[in-house]
Amino acid sequence: MLTNISTVLRTCVQRNGTAAVASARTYADFTQQASFEIKKCDVHKLDESPATEVVMTREEGLKYYRTMQTIRRMELKADQLYKQKIIRGFCHLYDGQEACAVGIEAGINLSDHLITAYRAHGYTLTRGGTVREIMAELTGRRGGIAKGKGGSMHMYTKNFYGGNGIVGAQVPLGAGVALACKIQGNNELCVSLYGDGAANQGQIFEAYNMAALWKLPAIFICENNKYGMGTSVERSSASTDYYKRGDYIPGLRVDGMDLLCVREATKFAADHCRAGKGPILMELQTYRYHGHSMSDPGVSYRTRDEIQEVRSKSDPISMLKDRMLSNNMASVDELKEIDVSVRKEIEDAAQFATTDPEPPLEELCSHIFHNEPPMEVRGVNIWSKLKSSS
Repeated sequence: MLTNISTVLRTCVQRNGTAAVASARTYADFTQQASFEIKKCDVHKLDESPATEVVMTREEGLKYYRTMQTIRRMELKADQLYKQKIIRGFCHLYDGQEACAVGIEAGINLSDHLITAYRAHGYTLTRGGTVREIMAELTGRRGGIAKGKGGSMHMYTKNFYGGNGIVGAQVPLGAGVALACKIQGNNELCVSLYGDGAANQGQIFEAYNMAALWKLPAIFICENNKYGMGTSVERSSASTDYYKRGDYIPGLRVDGMDLLCVREATKFAADHCRAGKGPILMELQTYRYHGHSMSDPGVSYRTRDEIQEVRSKSDPISMLKDRMLSNNMASVDELKEIDVSVRKEIEDAAQFATTDPEPPLEELCSHIFHNEPPMEVRGVNIWSKLKSSS
């Protein structure tokens, strides 16, 4: 098929000039898929481990690249808008950790379920949200994904349950979603994400226990970005082997900066759950470039040199880009075109997020419940009645 397309285009070139020749030949000559050697996962209570030689198609690579660049540029724009005081309140950025969100999504189905903490912008995008909806939510506008009422920490889409502000509290909720999947018998699973800072929460170990007792289709994932707020993992945890924390639950420790490592480990974990073997833990070793939140400059507990070293040696976008270019799966110009397209999408979304109206006061109590008839909600005193609709 590609040969035929190339032949037709080359014939056209003879009439229309040489520019199209290069374009046609370049497309025809791209490698459509390639094999890659990836880092072996550390395992706990597992006889097998994820594959270390994996295949990625050109189409997959371009999709992953665009999504990771979109998350990166979206977070950088959020940083800018926050500093301009257009975004207010809590705001936790995800740049540096893009391989986690994109790799996990590549390893499960959209019909599966996912719940995370408050560093949620990337997952909102991979779960089906749009850049416009996310940016408008950050600025509290009607067109936001939660209609301007959730802000940075509380975004939702179908089969995505946030965005949760209480440290670690999303994990038992995720175990509950996994219980629902088992009761319904729909071969679905739930991914519950938390950070190394939340990993010492007692409720997480309670969720482990119930998930193991009931053999729930639950993937518990610790995104270990090495610092819980401003405290390093070595100063906060007696054991930093987070993938072993489930004790009786099998675990994997994964290079969270390599999208393909994350993808293959997630596929392995998903197969484990769907086979009825119960829950599994994953620890993704990753790194955030920004501080814990926008109120944290991020350089009082680590050096700028440390951040720069990670950027230069382990950046997830650069790693994917190098793989694609070195295997002739894309051209420099093609990836630059994606970069330009992404930047335009971000700028358009930012324009929408700063001009879309804020939700009106009369909608203050709406959308409390899904698909419920209108109801009255008590205000700050028993005499004030506010209307709520789904």
